[in-house]
Amino acid sequence: MTGDQKVVAVGAASGVLTMLGALVALSLLLTGLPPEALPGERLAYAAGWIAIAALPLFLVLLFVGNARFTSDAIDPTLGKETDAIKINGRVAENTLQQYVLFVVASLAVAACATGEKVSVVAAAAIIFVVMRFAFWIGYRIHPLYRAFGMAGTSYLNVVLFGYAIWLSMA
Repeated sequence: MTGDQKVVAVGAASGVLTMLGALVALSLLLTGLPPEALPGERLAYAAGWIAIAALPLFLVLLFVGNARFTSDAIDPTLGKETDAIKINGRVAENTLQQYVLFVVASLAVAACATGEKVSVVAAAAIIFVVMRFAFWIGYRIHPLYRAFGMAGTSYLNVVLFGYAIWLSMA
């Protein structure tokens, strides 16, 4: 394993472990809905948290737009983007991809969970925001350092999909 691979492996592993610990802790701390909450109530609860999870995507798009407006990169066809604009663009693209998966997984959990278990969606939304910012900050420091936030977000989506499947079979 190369030095770069070790940096990414450590970052990814610590991101996944942090995400799992935070997901369990926050799910227990945050209140969900009454156990008998109807599907529409659970989906509405999830929709509010899904909107909060859009914050990193909104901010990175704002940064890219403002950077383009105030620089020679205002015309994206000229190829005058700075490294910061390129990185922020990649962060925006990946955040959009992860956000779509997060939305689908969160709605699936909310549809299948009982009211008191839907708090996992709130916990996941908070973690999603934190991990996306960690991804963005890490990427800006050095591209290898994006692994913590990337793995934390990607495996959060895996956990949510797995939980939705488990709930649907229970």
